[in-house]
Amino acid sequence: MMMEGEFNSMSSLYQSLPEFIPRPLTWGKFKIKAPETYFFLCDFINMTNDMPDPVQFCAKLAELHRTSESPTGMFGFHITTCHGRYPQELAWDPSWTSFFTKLLRGCFVFEKQECSPWPEYDTVADRILSHVVPRLLGALEEDGRKIKPSLIHGDLWEGNIGTELSNGKIYIFDAGAYYAHHEMEIGMWRCEYQKIKSREYKRQYLRNMTVSEPAEEFEDRNRLYCIKMDVIHSAHNPGSIVRET
Repeated sequence: MMMEGEFNSMSSLYQSLPEFIPRPLTWGKFKIKAPETYFFLCDFINMTNDMPDPVQFCAKLAELHRTSESPTGMFGFHITTCHGRYPQELAWDPSWTSFFTKLLRGCFVFEKQECSPWPEYDTVADRILSHVVPRLLGALEEDGRKIKPSLIHGDLWEGNIGTELSNGKIYIFDAGAYYAHHEMEIGMWRCEYQKIKSREYKRQYLRNMTVSEPAEEFEDRNRLYCIKMDVIHSAHNPGSIVRET
């Protein structure tokens, strides 16, 4: 599932903005029967893992979000992709509020399976799904407003961004893509454990991409989107302490 999802993620991203993505080639299963092993192949690009130039990187990212078009006009993806080792709930949905609720609920389920019981946390998680998400994301679609489903990488931290050594071009890889509200992409830049949390990256991105209305609630939405990233981080790292900036 991870390899098939990554191949389809990278293929969709490549079709939208090929100069930003290493060309995906194929995926499949090794002939050996045990252990059952799968592969994904793409073009090799000799890259540095230095932090990307914020001006070039954010301009390309905003172009991807502006120009990509959902094939159904809805939020979701045509196949299951993964965030780390966890599959994402990506069934097509015309409502961003409804789609995000199901996406986040699935993350809470995985985190609860991996971590120790915490009743207070469960109460807060339920409250976020029943009250916070409808309030914050519902406002995006009030008064005739509509949200465009944009193709996002889905796991865009500095470890999944590289700069080609020969010419300085920036590429993104290791995607768990789906069509979402474009602001979802930069939610994880708020996480304390990411180096890309620098305000300069958010500032550059917002120079190229318009904040959705109501604009005064952007930071609240950004915190909400960060929760999805924090919950999955917790599921991957039980017992870790997660902070937002």
